Amino acid sequence: MQKIRKAVFPVAGLGTRFLPATKALPKEMLTVVDKPIIQYVVEEAREAGIEHLIFVTGRNKTAIEDHFDVQVELYETLTQRGKTDILERLQAMQPQPGQISYTRQQVPLGLGHAVWCARELVSGEPFALLLPDMIMQSETGCMKQMVELYEQTGGNVLAVEECDPSQTHKYGIVGRGKDTHSGFEITEMVEKPKPEDAPSNFYINGRYILQPQIFSLLESQEQGAGGEIQITDAMLRLHAEQPFYAHIYRGRTFDCGAPEGFVEANLAFAMERDEMRPYLTRFLKGVLKDG
Repeated sequence: MQKIRKAVFPVAGLGTRFLPATKALPKEMLTVVDKPIIQYVVEEAREAGIEHLIFVTGRNKTAIEDHFDVQVELYETLTQRGKTDILERLQAMQPQPGQISYTRQQVPLGLGHAVWCARELVSGEPFALLLPDMIMQSETGCMKQMVELYEQTGGNVLAVEECDPSQTHKYGIVGRGKDTHSGFEITEMVEKPKPEDAPSNFYINGRYILQPQIFSLLESQEQGAGGEIQITDAMLRLHAEQPFYAHIYRGRTFDCGAPEGFVEANLAFAMERDEMRPYLTRFLKGVLKDG
């Protein structure tokens, strides 16, 4: 069984739901408390043992590259001012030379196409796929939990959570088979089924471990909903050849691609900070009282 060494981050989206904030700034660089959204997702991957970070970018995404690059002048200024604590934090998040790659999705043809654009960099290995809009909050990162399951099962692993059964039409839903370790075997995958047609209420939450055979399927995948190449369509074809397992994620997931989820994430991560919690508690109580 090959180790999961590489992770793909599709960051080419325009972030139209956050305009005008994202007119000149990538949505992945919007901050949750004091870190960009993409930093949370990268830290989750690195906690899971990922060695090589692969970003599938688009136009106006150079701020992401700058964020993960060395800034000599900034480091020198922090050193001169004795701000060693901040400097050490910045250096700790800095990938080493050769640990990060970028490729361009030149045409916006959907998530499946964005993943396919990383095929040469993944180079025939099983890989992690992390959707950067989704950030997780748990003691142990979601991807680390998934890697632990993968080491027991092999195959392909998807992270899932339970939704209200009446809301299945909003998600990709999986069918539940035999229990295994921290999850279960996936019997089927259905995109946004009506509640009466859903095989379960477990939805895919934006974290994947996939075998490299997905690339050949994506290459021949016809355009689906919205005229885009859908990763779910290719996974359905791969499922006919290889096993898929679900890891039941126990934690909080925030969809930072939507303003509501972004605000929720800021509040949740701020409340984790000992220095912020008392102030926020008083502030929120006052807001609720005034409302």
